[in-house]
Amino acid sequence: MTDLKKIWQKHYATVPLQLKKIKQSGTVATAFNANIDAVSKVSGAQIAKLAQMLNVSVEDAQNGKCQISAPQDVVRGVLKCFISGNAEEWLADSAEIYDWLKQNIGYERLQMGGQGGIVANALAVLGVPRVIAHTAMQPKLQAEQFLNLPNLFALDDAGNLGQARRTVRTKDTALVHWIIEFDKDDTLTLDGKTYTCPKSNRFIASYDSANMTLAVNDAFVCHISDNGYDYLVLSGFHGLTAKSGGVERMASVAKIIKIWKNCFPQGLIHLELASTQDKVIRQAILQHIAPLADSLGLNDREALEVLEVINPAQYNELKTQKLSAVELYEICRQIRQKTQIPRLQMHMFGLYITLQNKDFSVSAQQNLRGMLLASAVAASKAHLGKLEKKEDLLAALQSTDTTALYVDELQNLSSYLKAPQLLSEGIIETEDACLIAVPTLIVAQPRTLVGMGDTISSVSLIGAR
Repeated sequence: MTDLKKIWQKHYATVPLQLKKIKQSGTVATAFNANIDAVSKVSGAQIAKLAQMLNVSVEDAQNGKCQISAPQDVVRGVLKCFISGNAEEWLADSAEIYDWLKQNIGYERLQMGGQGGIVANALAVLGVPRVIAHTAMQPKLQAEQFLNLPNLFALDDAGNLGQARRTVRTKDTALVHWIIEFDKDDTLTLDGKTYTCPKSNRFIASYDSANMTLAVNDAFVCHISDNGYDYLVLSGFHGLTAKSGGVERMASVAKIIKIWKNCFPQGLIHLELASTQDKVIRQAILQHIAPLADSLGLNDREALEVLEVINPAQYNELKTQKLSAVELYEICRQIRQKTQIPRLQMHMFGLYITLQNKDFSVSAQQNLRGMLLASAVAASKAHLGKLEKKEDLLAALQSTDTTALYVDELQNLSSYLKAPQLLSEGIIETEDACLIAVPTLIVAQPRTLVGMGDTISSVSLIGAR
């Protein structure tokens, strides 16, 4: 294993040069969701206290709908994610939930939220020449969550493009999401039993009338229609619900994306999934949005959620298990076959996997370099808690006391595929695809995990040169 780590340390030594190439990436547009995150770190003891106060049991946490109608549902969600180590986002159906969250959980800081907003900030600080962010609402508080960078843009009331941090739409209101984080190895005792959190993660409680209905800014649509893009990063569909007309809304937005795709066929469209609780919406994303995308990004949990709609029987067999790289690789093969997506990337603890067409416009070797860059950048974000300046981007590469290279899952996948080349080079060809696999940098005590998947997926593709 020591020799294997040395091999991959040499691969990672190419990352600083790869970072410089990001200047070649042109214009990236991010759409559709940006909001404000109120971040709070909670302990197991705090969770247990809230559960006892509201009479929420562990059994309650494992059952019931994944949505928020009362404070008890917030506690159910946090408790469920703490015990499993998984990340989930549940939607609240009333603003009163936020009053309860302010009083009982509070927050330590405000930061950019929503995949679109997070990706815009990350790509701008990496040095993408021109990043244009869609915002459903752009009041002063939202504008202040954008980094103060001259290459990061948003649109004002009159439809004029300006520096995002200085662009304010005066009639808009702030959209705030609660991010409740917890730490690996923390414990809680409830109903006479002690539970240990297996992985640092978070639970998200969202009430956001604009993003939940996929509100689209007309000025953004006009600007992209007139000027185009080199890359378009799509997200935000997970907030829709079938009962509120989400399928029809998605189909309407898909028409806009289709026009963009037809007008700018050389641009690459990447779809970033998120934990989507409404199964009908999950199916609609595969039906309406995935066929328009060149690339799909998802994590292990989201891969399992997609499996639920394409192979329910297998989902029922696997849904309570901790999935290995081998099982997730096979799930990704099914998703790719079902969606016919040219490129699919899955990120899990310790390993990134990309499956792509052999003739994909970004080569396997370029993808490998992009994935290495993404691993280094994501680890730096976890290590520092934020990425706000260039000097932050590769901090984890120099921090060997807190950052480790995790190769176990790559070894498991290589053995399963009987592909020693994958172990040392990270690339093999299968019958119908190129497989690229990268062991990732792991931070022992991450300061944040919010937006990690969005950062990983977008940097992997756009940083691939």
